[in-house]
Amino acid sequence: MTAVSGEPTGSADRTGNRTDGALTTRRSESLERTGPVVARALHLLDAFTADRRTLSLSELARRSGLPVSTVHRLAAELVTWGALERDPTGYYHIGLRLWEIGSLAPRGQGLRERALPFLEDLSQVTRENVQLAVREGTEVVFVERIAGSAAVPVLTRVGGRFAMTTTGVGLVLLAYAPQEVQNEVLAHPVRRHTPFTLTSTAQVRTALSETRARGYAVSDRQITTNTLSVAAPVRGADGQVATAVSIVMHHGKMSPQALVPLLLSSARAISRLLESGPPPTSRAG
Repeated sequence: MTAVSGEPTGSADRTGNRTDGALTTRRSESLERTGPVVARALHLLDAFTADRRTLSLSELARRSGLPVSTVHRLAAELVTWGALERDPTGYYHIGLRLWEIGSLAPRGQGLRERALPFLEDLSQVTRENVQLAVREGTEVVFVERIAGSAAVPVLTRVGGRFAMTTTGVGLVLLAYAPQEVQNEVLAHPVRRHTPFTLTSTAQVRTALSETRARGYAVSDRQITTNTLSVAAPVRGADGQVATAVSIVMHHGKMSPQALVPLLLSSARAISRLLESGPPPTSRAG
């Protein structure tokens, strides 16, 4: 298999690191003027990123690869529904209605609510960053992050995405993912964030093997040179790894193994709760 090394060309993540050119190239191939309305509306929403939360009409057109006239019509419809909001200056941003719908995702808000008490306890005891993430395709999506009182600043955010090989939670989720998912991830280049980022197939496979053998992952200075994360798997009702929980701390502050017992205990507690099945559905009225 080809080693995954070097900088990717036109890579896309949801951390706000994508280039406008990559956005336009990826979308314009399938988004002609005759493209499906729903697809065009979704790509319009996808133009927003963590570092571009407010966009003008022309910026929406450029980043989505759609004609200005089409963007104007779709944006007006999305504002009416509530997926977008328009401020007095004419700029657009994501609307609360979209957040309301997104919060219904079982792997998002529902998972977060059930795991939150354990995450809060873990954060209070360690005073470090505690994160919860799931796998979506070949990427990691963070569904919760709690910053401890002595925590190191991190680049992750709730709803943000990262490559699976560069984070502790990502290594856990990839280690227990189907073989075809692992092969797909390893077939693509990995963005190098620091000199310590794992960018070769051999490095990643070794990390995955170690993760499965010891039951937790360590990601050492892969995203920033001052952070280290330790992550553990959380299993769902079917016994499969459904999510992963991690502690992110200053590199060199302490041995990561010192936090492993607490981390594994929290992961097992969340697993027992998830294995008991979904919570009862509440009914209004």
